[in-house]
Amino acid sequence: MDTQQVLKLIRETESPMKRQLLTVALISNLLQKKGKEVPVVIGGLALSYYTREVYFTADIDLAYSDREALDEVLTEIDFEKKGRYWVNEDLKIAIEVPVGVLVEEDAPLEIVEIGPELQCKILGIEDLIIDRMNACKHWKSEIDCEMAELLVMRYGEELDWDYLEKKAGEPKNDLIPELDALKAKSEA
Repeated sequence: MDTQQVLKLIRETESPMKRQLLTVALISNLLQKKGKEVPVVIGGLALSYYTREVYFTADIDLAYSDREALDEVLTEIDFEKKGRYWVNEDLKIAIEVPVGVLVEEDAPLEIVEIGPELQCKILGIEDLIIDRMNACKHWKSEIDCEMAELLVMRYGEELDWDYLEKKAGEPKNDLIPELDALKAKSEA
């Protein structure tokens, strides 16, 4: 599919999450054609993906270090820089790049096939759970408490518990008691 065909597909797609993932897949494709790495979906869109749209986000958060290459690609597909966001009014999509790289180089990633030659990378579910648990504990965010529990309940048997326990035990996270409680609840 060429760029215009993908843009047309994005416009015609009803599901907000699928429209957002198609947009990331197009950006990834265009970056790869320039010999660049692809960005990683983080934040609300990653949560929307794993919860199958139980959670909705209005924007796309990406982790990407080569801002110059990304800016060039976004400009090519009619995104405009507005404050901290890149916005395409026609597609009704906003993108933010809050971090350059993921903190952990070995962070698990999910590769999602959206269509022919269209795929995107999404932050692994374990890191997303840790992120939501941190928001729950430290920011007292009730929705993040609920989302962490939902993810553990839905994916409990598939999770890499060793990785989760390692991440939860890091001093910056300090989440072992909370993780133990969620694990016990998922096994009940």
